[in-house]
Amino acid sequence: MITKVWFLLKLLTFQGLFTSPPPDPGFDFFYLALQWPGAYCDTKRACCYPTTGKPAADFGIHGLWPNYNNGSYPSNCDPSNEFDPSEISDLVSTLQTKWPTLSCPSNEGYKFWEHEWEKHGTCSESVMDQHGYFEKTLALRDRINLLQILTDAGIKPNDEFYKLKDIKKAIEKATGFTPVINCNRDPEKNRQLHEILLCVDKSGTEFMDCPMPTDRCPYSHIQFAKF
Repeated sequence: MITKVWFLLKLLTFQGLFTSPPPDPGFDFFYLALQWPGAYCDTKRACCYPTTGKPAADFGIHGLWPNYNNGSYPSNCDPSNEFDPSEISDLVSTLQTKWPTLSCPSNEGYKFWEHEWEKHGTCSESVMDQHGYFEKTLALRDRINLLQILTDAGIKPNDEFYKLKDIKKAIEKATGFTPVINCNRDPEKNRQLHEILLCVDKSGTEFMDCPMPTDRCPYSHIQFAKF
């Protein structure tokens, strides 16, 4: 009898009916960071358009960042897994549109993508390879049109100041999730809407409530800069 039970368990395992849980990726969630180009260019840092021309006046991707629930994050997890442009050759035109660089001197964007992969992407390689990292990030960005959400709520990139709570409320109403807002300061000391962070589960596919939805912008009103 024992032999028969053992044989049945082996058979079920072989057929895939008993499967092991997926390995723990080593982090708790992702931040999808989307940045407003007008705020980036309004800082004291120089701003250079990519070689493909001025990006659209829209939120561009900054990165997909693994994070821990305690507020810390891993970085540069696998120096041996270097950025390989050939791995994303089919995504380059889309990356240039939706993940554009604004750093100087003007360039195609490869240095920006290399930095994001090697600092953040290598920490997620337990759940996605290099191509998957960029492909999933692009797909997440396409699922939420932040500019349309804000514009529909009367919040426009016109250099006017808006209540931080109204910006968050508009995004939460449209997506079902509370964003984390980062702001910067321009040379005139104006606090501006710089980045909007949304939390994503460990698989990199579904949006989720942020474990620590704390804004890095302790101001009641912030400027939505022109671009």
